[in-house]
Amino acid sequence: MKRKAYRDFLRLPLQLPRPADCRSCLAVFCLITCFLSLRAQSFDARTIQKPSYIEGAWRVKAGDDPSWSQPYLDDSAWMLVDPRRNLLEYLPNDRPEVLWYRIRVEVAPYQSGLAMGEYHLSHAFEIYVNGERLMASGSVSPYRPYTYFAYLVKSIPRKHVESGTLLIALRVHLSRGEWSAPIPGLNYDNLLVGRRAALDDRVLLLRITTYAVPCLTVLLGLIVGVLAFALYSVQRKQTEYLWIVVTALGYLALLLWQVILRVRNLPLNWSASVDGVMMVWVLIAPVFMYLAFLRVKAPRWMELALGLASALYLVEVIGGDYDWMLPSARLALSMPLVLIANLAIPVLLFIHFRRGNREAGILLIPALLQGLVADFELFMGALAWIPSLSTWAYEFGESMTNYQIGPFNAQLTHVGTGLFWIALGLILVLRTVRISHDEARLESELEAARQVQNVIVPEQMDAVPGFTVEAVYRPAQQVGGDFYQVWPTADGGLLLVLGDVAGKGLPAAMQVAVLVGSIRTLAQITSDPSQILSEMNARLVGRTNGSFSTCLALRLNADGNGMLASAGHPAPYLNGRELEIPGALPLGIAPYQSYELRKLELEPGSRITFYSDGVLEAQNAKGELLGFDRARDLSRLGAKEIADAASAFGQEDDITVVVIQRGSGVIPVS
Repeated sequence: MKRKAYRDFLRLPLQLPRPADCRSCLAVFCLITCFLSLRAQSFDARTIQKPSYIEGAWRVKAGDDPSWSQPYLDDSAWMLVDPRRNLLEYLPNDRPEVLWYRIRVEVAPYQSGLAMGEYHLSHAFEIYVNGERLMASGSVSPYRPYTYFAYLVKSIPRKHVESGTLLIALRVHLSRGEWSAPIPGLNYDNLLVGRRAALDDRVLLLRITTYAVPCLTVLLGLIVGVLAFALYSVQRKQTEYLWIVVTALGYLALLLWQVILRVRNLPLNWSASVDGVMMVWVLIAPVFMYLAFLRVKAPRWMELALGLASALYLVEVIGGDYDWMLPSARLALSMPLVLIANLAIPVLLFIHFRRGNREAGILLIPALLQGLVADFELFMGALAWIPSLSTWAYEFGESMTNYQIGPFNAQLTHVGTGLFWIALGLILVLRTVRISHDEARLESELEAARQVQNVIVPEQMDAVPGFTVEAVYRPAQQVGGDFYQVWPTADGGLLLVLGDVAGKGLPAAMQVAVLVGSIRTLAQITSDPSQILSEMNARLVGRTNGSFSTCLALRLNADGNGMLASAGHPAPYLNGRELEIPGALPLGIAPYQSYELRKLELEPGSRITFYSDGVLEAQNAKGELLGFDRARDLSRLGAKEIADAASAFGQEDDITVVVIQRGSGVIPVS
């Protein structure tokens, strides 16, 4: 039965469709094909309520022809490309310089205020709507690249919206550097369509959410920088404070520069140079700051290596977006400075932390985090240059280093930078507390030194019959290094010892105490100026830690005759004339020194004036010293007048003036 049915079927005549039926089927097939084709390269924006990415497949063709922007062009033979996929999947071997993209956007004729937003498309592109250029950045031909970080928004002319269909055409230049990027050409999030007001609000919100966290880290850095500058103003030898200020200013400059780049696109030929300088600034300044914190003196070869690494990094940043810069070359150029900043520095901090440097341990935490993040981004960036891994590497790297905290965007680099400033702030606070404790202790020590010095420097002296002695002592700091002692002798004369310890402050005051104690002991044994100086020198040699003291001793008899010996102290003035005295080494430099005596005579009414070098070295605002000539002219005045004149000229050191005049009178001391 089955065999018979099969034979009957074979005997049936072949029924071919009539010509009219063929034309109908062909028309239906063409309509379906056109519908699918239109759907594939169109986007319905008629019902969008907020700015939306232009979803859907785009028609793409390599080459360059201005007529390709026209809406009537038949682009059915162009390649269909999904902007969510890597362009290298469609063009695995070709790297055309210019690509054209086309898509149709359906709009409602009554929609008002429509606009288009663009971000991060290319260094040179043009966007057309129904054949009319809407926006552009750089120049496609001839190629003049611009930055592509600005959020651009342009209103779509009303006449195009009323047509109901917008043919969006993109003319995009792709350099070899852009072809090496993780996502070359158009990506799905490069173009938005929506109402102009909503797009402007979106751009503003994006800027706020993008820069909120960086602004907080920069603000924290500026606070730490201000504190560091305050500390540097009183501790100029602590160069790490200055490097903190330089680093904080670098981060501030980089943030301001990035904000500028988000406002408008700029020519790449000079903006890349600025960008390179900024990046080197924020990389190299912390290196010197860390070295200053660790008290590591960079040898000459290290300074040259840092300079060379910085220059190579500049070349990489400046040339990275141009055709002649290969990915492997970019990696090789940037690697030295990245390794120094993110690998060598953490290792150095760890070594010093193991040696007991607590500050190195505090700085090690942010340095490690910053180094790990930078190394991870460098590694993922290298993987992104491999076509088969580019999309995955880019998306994985973004997911691992970028986080959403509410409406705000945060990156691991910002976290590392924030920890960096917190660590520095903690160190500065700890140092400030320690300095406060040290100052309190020093103040108590200075108070004790002042009390000692008040005992050492006589507030009032006994009258010496036949002589008037006037003395003025004005330390440059709270305690000084000048000293003088005057005693009447048993035979009616007087003994004067006057000197100046090298240095200022507490160490000099302590040495003064030692010297005055020696003088008082020696004055009970001898009144010979030469012997007094020799004994003082013998007691000081080897006990001054490299310091020394100038000194002068005078023995005056009741009849005005006297003997003078000097250990490197400025010569006195007798009646306005500088005395010539034999030169000798100051006290405390060499043992077994002898000091030659010089005889003098002080007639009735005559005066002899003694200065410390604080008078001669007084300096005015112009940098001029008071000097010997002015000191000679002042020597005829009283001690207080001389000290007032030197102080008014510009006191730099302790000022001591002693004036002895032959004639009876009470001895004033100030």
